Amino acid sequence: MKELPEPKLSLLGHMELSVAKPHLPEKTPVGNRRIIQVTGGKFEGEYFNAKVLPGGDDWITVREDGTIIQDVRITLETDDGEIILMTYRGIRTGERAVLNRLDQGEAVDPDEYYFRTNPVFETGSEKYHWMNNRIFISNGIRMPEGVSYSIYTVE
Repeated sequence: MKELPEPKLSLLGHMELSVAKPHLPEKTPVGNRRIIQVTGGKFEGEYFNAKVLPGGDDWITVREDGTIIQDVRITLETDDGEIILMTYRGIRTGERAVLNRLDQGEAVDPDEYYFRTNPVFETGSEKYHWMNNRIFISNGIRMPEGVSYSIYTVE
């Protein structure tokens, strides 16, 4: 079987999100849940800049080992007035002590834990239609006041 070329990544941009304090509902049959409201943010990149509109949410499932599984929905408004919907699932995991430090709001070196997502963009904009037809990945860092991502297009 012929080996296919290795996929390449190109930087789409950087995104920072500000978030509210989590709502901590009780344990469900699926796991511990945290619902975190996204209150705003910004996206900066080569192809567009945008603000993150308030009102998005991150529905997190916390596994027994402290790993979190993200389920996020946010809305971007580009500087030229276009709307781009963004959803992503992600995972943040590491040693229990590191995850505890993150949960307590400490600044932790991102090399100490694994934090990746797979964004999906959806838009009716003709200008940004190409985003409907690409695969994206990102790496993230949890900061005391929010999160930051570097988002890449898989070529």
